[in-house]
Amino acid sequence: MTVFRVTIRGKFARLDAEGRAAVLAAAGTAFTEAGTFTHDAGVTAFTFRCEVPAGPDDGEDEAALGAMAALEAFGLPYEILRLAVTDMREIKVRRRGRAAAGGLTG
Repeated sequence: MTVFRVTIRGKFARLDAEGRAAVLAAAGTAFTEAGTFTHDAGVTAFTFRCEVPAGPDDGEDEAALGAMAALEAFGLPYEILRLAVTDMREIKVRRRGRAAAGGLTG
């Protein structure tokens, strides 16, 4: 499956106890379709990580909209400070083979 990874940095506006509980329940550092939060000690600043499936013609705008929809689904008052999109289709994975290991033979 091809995906975008979106990171949204922001701040919450007056979270109530229920909102704090929702953020704490979705805490984590993994990129998931539902999204995960990391936050400061006061649960005021946050980083939201979301994985958005990529269609063949989708670009960064569609990925950003998908991540904002996932964030909006939490129903929390927030302000976005910064948003970054990584198209995983463009990431090259370099495999380290035996020849690349420097030719060491024990």
